[in-house]
Amino acid sequence: MPDSVQPANAVRPAGPVQPADPARSADPVSRRTFLHRTGAGAVLLAGGVLAGGTAAAAPLTRARRIASADLDSMALLKKMLAFDTQNHGEGGITRPHAEMLKAVWDSANVSSEIIPTPKKDNVHLIARIEGTTSAAPLLLLGHSDVVPVERAKWTVDPFAGVVKDGEIYGRGALDMKGANAAFVSALLRHLNEGGRFERDIIVLTDTDEEAGPHGSRWLAEHHWDKINAGMVLTEGGWFLAQKDRATPMLITVTRQDKVYFNLDLVADGTATHSSKPNPDSAIAKLSRAVAHLDTWLAPVTLTPVTREYFTALARATGDAPFRRAIELMLAARSRPARERAAALVVKRSSYPWLHRALLRTTHAFVIEDAGYKENVIPSTATLRVNCRGVPGGQRPRDFLADVRGRLKDKDVTVKLVGDPGESEEDALKRLDETFAKPPSSIDSPLYQAIGDAAAKTYPGAVFAPALFEAGTSLAPWTSRGVPGYGVYPYVLDNDQLIGMHGNDERIAVAALKQGTDFMYRLFDRFRER
Repeated sequence: MPDSVQPANAVRPAGPVQPADPARSADPVSRRTFLHRTGAGAVLLAGGVLAGGTAAAAPLTRARRIASADLDSMALLKKMLAFDTQNHGEGGITRPHAEMLKAVWDSANVSSEIIPTPKKDNVHLIARIEGTTSAAPLLLLGHSDVVPVERAKWTVDPFAGVVKDGEIYGRGALDMKGANAAFVSALLRHLNEGGRFERDIIVLTDTDEEAGPHGSRWLAEHHWDKINAGMVLTEGGWFLAQKDRATPMLITVTRQDKVYFNLDLVADGTATHSSKPNPDSAIAKLSRAVAHLDTWLAPVTLTPVTREYFTALARATGDAPFRRAIELMLAARSRPARERAAALVVKRSSYPWLHRALLRTTHAFVIEDAGYKENVIPSTATLRVNCRGVPGGQRPRDFLADVRGRLKDKDVTVKLVGDPGESEEDALKRLDETFAKPPSSIDSPLYQAIGDAAAKTYPGAVFAPALFEAGTSLAPWTSRGVPGYGVYPYVLDNDQLIGMHGNDERIAVAALKQGTDFMYRLFDRFRER
């Protein structure tokens, strides 16, 4: 049973002792390394200084003249937020944003290319910083599209990059233009110093991550040669704070996404004139079913990945009652005991919605469709339920059966939403395959670099791998066996976390600066020495 399996990898504090990087050891010796080994390295120019005071390697190449605004992740984020790249489900208009970012790469003498899709002005942008060896490239994956906004619910213009009370507001500030700004600015700082990397670094700013037909899967099908890489970093792992909402507590890197699937609840009734209400109302039936399902939680399941996460969280928190609740949950030997302890964990957590989501398959009511005229009682009402399963926990097919069992007396039909033309069984088999896919290995140069950067940037925090409660665009790479990881490189409090896909989305200005330093140190691991 997944609940009783112990994690294969021990929880690591920030700054673990890492194994040697096989890809690096196999790389050909560069001219710079040769000069160093033969004593001629003493004639090289002295290097710059890393963020945080670490001495940088002396560059062989002349430093590039890069605009100071592009070296500042805050200034770059403001530029990104000014572009309305809302994606309503059919793909966003991302060309203007891509052209702005291409100009940034052009000014840094970095080769970049806009890849148009069949939808007008819906594009990908690929930049490639050439490395000094043939080691497998590192790919940074950041999406340019954002979810729609409810402008009336925002306290500021969502596309103005407003800064107030130490936070920058805007659609995409967290997800994920903030991360993109940190990625790009940190790379440009290295280039500005004249640094070179031991391998190619590909920066893909993709489109249609927030739904749409021309996302990373389309790009992989049509332009795999441009994005073929040995490791990928994208959005994901959360940097959590202690109860004071500011002190870094837990720095995580996600190595696995939850399994995404949708259900439709469908109720049928008698269509008639609205002057004659009747007990056979489709909308009323659907409402009763939703109320019944809303109060239910799927069973808690702990997998090796989530056990390791919660073990790290227990070590990281300064809240003793919260730590004790986690320890009780991890030690539970029966389902009732595990459920009681998990409820206590969620109750005591400073991030309750996140931790509830990491413990089980979730279901969220997202789209309702019923009625077409005010004087007609409709014959059909439908509700879309978005679900996210824990890989290695409860299988999607078992969750579906559970939901159907719970609603069997509510006079509604529960349908699994598959791909066009796909049968339910075929859809379940596809989900079984996704469910069974293992997490990305932690034995990679990129994972090691993330851990090193965490130790240097957040020395008082615990570092650990984790499960992402949402989804990413990593599938084209991970399905080919390429390890993929995720970070949002800034410390967030719970209010900021809830702002993701919500109203008044924002991150702290100081956290973005610190997160950019984190990314700078991460990329330093790949600088030629």
